[in-house]
Amino acid sequence: MSDFMKTTTRQVAMALWASAWAFVPVLAQDRPQQLPTVMLGVSFHNIKAEVAVTPKQHEIGLMHRTSMGPNDGMIFIFEQAGQQCFWMKNTLIPLSVAFIADDGTIVNLDEMKPETLEPHCSAKPVRYVLEMNTGWFSKRGLKAGAKVTGQPFGTPK
Repeated sequence: MSDFMKTTTRQVAMALWASAWAFVPVLAQDRPQQLPTVMLGVSFHNIKAEVAVTPKQHEIGLMHRTSMGPNDGMIFIFEQAGQQCFWMKNTLIPLSVAFIADDGTIVNLDEMKPETLEPHCSAKPVRYVLEMNTGWFSKRGLKAGAKVTGQPFGTPK
C-alpha cells in the first residue's frame, strides 16, 4: 500500500473514530469524565486507556479523580501534530505523561505533580499524549524511543 493510501486510510479511520465519540456525554467539570476505552501496549505491558478526542474532553482529562487502576490511563488524540503542553489543574493524582509520535514512538516522558499549573510539553510536534499513574513508565524501564501499539497507531496491541 502506498504512503498516500496509508495516510488516507488512517485519516478516514480516525475521523470515523472521533465522530463516533464526539457524541459521548461529558460530565460537568467538577466530576471525573468517563470515556470509551482502547487497549494499548508498550513492550509486553497492556494499558486500558480512555480516549479523549474533543477539545472539551481534552480540557477535562483526568481532573477530579482520586485514583486510577494500575494499568489504566487516558490517551489524548489531537487532529494535527503540534507542541502539546499539559498541566494538572484540578487533577488530584500525580501522573506520568508520554508524548507520542504518529508511529507510536514515545518522543519524551515527564512526571506531573497534582494541582499545579506547571506546563509539561512535547519535545517536538505530536498528535498523541498518554497519561498514566506517576512512575508507570520508569517502573517498567520504558524511555523515549519505546513503541506504543494498538489503536490509534494502526498496529495490533
